[in-house]
Amino acid sequence: MNQIVAVEPGVYSVLMNGRSYEARVEQSDGCLIVVIDGHRFEVEIRDPRRWSRHTTKPGIEGRLHVTAAMPGKIVRLLVAEGDTVAAGQGLLVVEAMKMQNEMKAPKAGCVVSLTAREGATVAAGDVLAAIE
Repeated sequence: MNQIVAVEPGVYSVLMNGRSYEARVEQSDGCLIVVIDGHRFEVEIRDPRRWSRHTTKPGIEGRLHVTAAMPGKIVRLLVAEGDTVAAGQGLLVVEAMKMQNEMKAPKAGCVVSLTAREGATVAAGDVLAAIE
């Protein structure tokens, strides 16, 4: 049985596979530094539901596919094939685990393919739209 317990702020006791570890966590320039047994790990935490200018690399060219992150149901289409979209603009809304998530355009461009249909069920990894 694995277990993690906060001992004090920034210090955790980790029980994993019958062994005990002390993990120290500190924040540094948008990432976390975790030190376990003298080994240092840099961890970047990204929320896939949040879009930010910093997550989109400038100069992305070619066709990009927007895929379903998890199984769900398409509840609303916000664009149509042929529409021009801005980076970060909402494309469609997927309901998964009783939560609605707006899928956003990863870059500015034209919606060249929209395979998502309102009411359709999608699996994780299904291509929902393509932008060029």
